[in-house]
Amino acid sequence: MLQCVADMNFSNTYGRVGVPRQLVIKKDASSIPDAVRKAGLRLPLVAKPLVADGSAKSHEMSLAYDQQSLKKLEPPLVLQEFVNHGGVLFKVYIVGEAIKVVRRFSLPDVSRREPSKSAGVFRFPRVSCAAASADDADLDPSVAELPPRPLLERLAKELRRGLGLRLFNLDVIREHGTRDRFYVIDINYFPGYGKMPGYEHIFTDFILGLVESQCKKRALPDDDDDDY
Repeated sequence: MLQCVADMNFSNTYGRVGVPRQLVIKKDASSIPDAVRKAGLRLPLVAKPLVADGSAKSHEMSLAYDQQSLKKLEPPLVLQEFVNHGGVLFKVYIVGEAIKVVRRFSLPDVSRREPSKSAGVFRFPRVSCAAASADDADLDPSVAELPPRPLLERLAKELRRGLGLRLFNLDVIREHGTRDRFYVIDINYFPGYGKMPGYEHIFTDFILGLVESQCKKRALPDDDDDDY
């Protein structure tokens, strides 16, 4: 689904949206270093399970800092270039035309100047879960500022059309040190809306809108014939 974002080459006056470069590894961990070199991916890399089945393990992520540590990963997985983003991500819930954004704590920034101090694989279970809410945290304004609303509205519209979905969410990050460079790092279809503030009203309005739309389609035009 992230490929849909990459294919958009999305940008407008409010910013640019892309996806970090990534690579799918289905088997053989020993081949990962060579595959990463051939793909030109830059360390460190985030490793995500390829299949998300709702289990605790499916939500675990790892951060691999060096070539040797790549062999310790467990395929099948997706490797994604890590982008420094101030340790905060924006979870964007889309329910039909409605959009709701919340801040969540994420992985901390990584220093690329001293990679030797960060060798190995570090595991991070349940990153960006509801318990990691950053909405009330005292954050640097440049990190906490939400993505521009018009940018998200246009992005959501394009993804609804491209993915054929009306119930999904996005994990969006802003590249640290920029104001208008954003990345979509994950897309989930039919996510757990119970974690979204005010979900009851938003979801109810969405369902009512679907029912009203179906009723209008089924309504027959007035018949002037006096058959009855």
